[in-house]
Amino acid sequence: MEDRKPVEPPHPAQDVTEHVGYRLKRAASALRGAMDRALREHGLTVPQYSCLELLDERPGLSNAELARGTFVTRQSMNVVLHGLQEAGLISRPATTDHGRALPAHLTEDGRGRLHAARSAVYAIERQMIDAVPPRRLAALLADLDRMAEALGD
Repeated sequence: MEDRKPVEPPHPAQDVTEHVGYRLKRAASALRGAMDRALREHGLTVPQYSCLELLDERPGLSNAELARGTFVTRQSMNVVLHGLQEAGLISRPATTDHGRALPAHLTEDGRGRLHAARSAVYAIERQMIDAVPPRRLAALLADLDRMAEALGD
């Protein structure tokens, strides 16, 4: 039997629920659940909504760019884009003159669906950040960015 030395936690914690990673996952899970419920009323999933948001800000993004921006694989983004195109919320050319990327654009229906869904999502975010004192919000956002950068994102 191998002798195992205890591993020191990265910060004082009584149990796993006090670790930063656990708390981040708990917050992310709560956000995802609330968004899933709200977006269901608009006929969208979280990746579809995220895709529409990105295309509203930067029309013409490719599948790969959208996958990176929505934190899904390229294969999953293919499914998302196909569903959005079938629903008439985005348009993509059948072919492209250069490269393999097919740039996606919102349709008028896509803009309308996004606008309706955005109100619901922003209400959720407002509810979430109302739990943070306003004077601490900028520091929280900066801390979250530094954590992601520390892990190579």
